[in-house]
Amino acid sequence: MSEEQSSNATVEDEETLLARHRKEKKELVAKVQSLKKAKVDKKRKKEIQEEIVCMEAELEARHADELNQLNALKISEISVATPKTESAESQVEDKQPKLSKAQRRREKKSQEGKDREAQIKAEEALHRDSPRILEDRKIVELLAKRGLAPFPVPADGDCLYNAVKHQLSQIGVHDYETADLRQLAADYIETNQDNLIHYMTNPETENILSVDEFRKYCFQIRNTKVWGGEIEVKALSSSLKCPIEIIQASGTSPVHGEDGDPERKLVLTYHRHMYRLGEHYNSTVTIRANDDKDEGENEQSDD
Repeated sequence: MSEEQSSNATVEDEETLLARHRKEKKELVAKVQSLKKAKVDKKRKKEIQEEIVCMEAELEARHADELNQLNALKISEISVATPKTESAESQVEDKQPKLSKAQRRREKKSQEGKDREAQIKAEEALHRDSPRILEDRKIVELLAKRGLAPFPVPADGDCLYNAVKHQLSQIGVHDYETADLRQLAADYIETNQDNLIHYMTNPETENILSVDEFRKYCFQIRNTKVWGGEIEVKALSSSLKCPIEIIQASGTSPVHGEDGDPERKLVLTYHRHMYRLGEHYNSTVTIRANDDKDEGENEQSDD
């Protein structure tokens, strides 16, 4: 199969997957509407509502997993297709006497670096000058000016909460697990329903959430991997009494809870284009001035 044919096959596979995802979402919407219209008592109605939440969460998680697998497969195919050239120097080395242990370690480290670089180039070839790449470059540039670097967090629906958890650990706070942070956010939103509900709308109708929709919203925060957004950032900032700054590629970098202790400030990055399914949050780390020195010392220690 030629490279062009292989590329077309990949595109066709992706189109088929996305088409199936759209079909399954449409079928789920129809099923949900049917369940909502069923004439049942209050107890059964509550059970149905919980079933709906679980079905929606399971479908979102499965679709995300399938897309991640497809993207990993595409990167793997490009890496395999990249020919490995062997220089004349390396051919000569094959005829040399057995290498020492230190030499083997250096060569292994060098090869790992080459493999990693090849994989990065393969991924960049897939998305060169894409919105994601351009966004990442801008965010890295903004962070570097402040002596920071991005710290990636898995895109599993808990990204906001795991990013906040990582940031808390950076300031010495280790009291919260992901589930605890979800509970904090849901509690705050419920307590402040009258103030927040005016900013919370149904994405399909764009109307302010009804009482039932609001309850479902809070239930999802606590019990599913539904993604968090600006409302949840505000809730966490207020509950933890920590200012939370959101670095993004375009526009300003909003700070929630500016009146809080600046020593407890948390810095996250917000990505619009990192994944197909929606927004994503990452954490950050401080760039140490002696990173290069440490790396050099480690290299010498291999000898």
